[in-house]
Amino acid sequence: MLRRAAGLLRRFTENKETIDFGFKTVAKDTKQTLVNQVFASVAGNYDVMNDLMSLGVHRLWKNQFISDLGLLYCGSQVKFLDVAGGTGDIAFRLVEKMKAETEGLESPGEAAHVTVLDINAAMLAVGKQRAQQSGYANMTWVEGNAEVLPFPDSSFDVYTIAFGIRNVPDRLKALKEANRVLKSGGRFMCLEFSKVTNPLLSAIYDLHSFHVIPEIGHIVANDRASYQYLVESIKRFPTQEEFADLVRQAGFESVHHKDLTMGIAAIHSGVKL
Repeated sequence: MLRRAAGLLRRFTENKETIDFGFKTVAKDTKQTLVNQVFASVAGNYDVMNDLMSLGVHRLWKNQFISDLGLLYCGSQVKFLDVAGGTGDIAFRLVEKMKAETEGLESPGEAAHVTVLDINAAMLAVGKQRAQQSGYANMTWVEGNAEVLPFPDSSFDVYTIAFGIRNVPDRLKALKEANRVLKSGGRFMCLEFSKVTNPLLSAIYDLHSFHVIPEIGHIVANDRASYQYLVESIKRFPTQEEFADLVRQAGFESVHHKDLTMGIAAIHSGVKL
């Protein structure tokens, strides 16, 4: 009977549109639910695990990501949308950047408003708590889907997404939504794990990813499976050039990418004309 049930499940999956979930293949309409389960599981330990998994280097990458935005304040409020940013790591950096840009001005007003969107309520809860503890204001927290953003056209000046796009089932659809909600001249910025360019580093990185990170997840978070998925999802993500092509397909111009740490991560950028 078990064999028959497995056969029926296999045929059911084969008859539906499929997609990768780490190294597994699943029905496309189930991936988001599976991803939600992963992030609900890791939310409480997410930032600590980022430090342990990257040896703290993710902080340098995020700082570079924010730095690459350049000067943004032109006398009026800058509206940011940070997607898949539940814990606030990027959003808080954006707030601090705008504080630094307007320091010394007589009447800077509210230089920035950051809307943080995440599909996972548990991740948002972590971010809201951190914001309250740190005194960050002028922020909006929205539970929503990157593929169907609940905002009008041309609402934001800057769209950021860091280490989130690889978990979106339909990446092109999400990128088109990013284009839709940006104003003319708006900036798209994405920070994501990528393909390592150095063969020796690639071998060391794979060893760390597949043998060390899941074990850390097991020890620190009692959750090996979620971190196994996360490293598999990195391996399955497109190359820098392939993802840049998706950004162009979504309608962005002046598309560029910059490798960080020999391609372990990359910053992708584009402009909506």
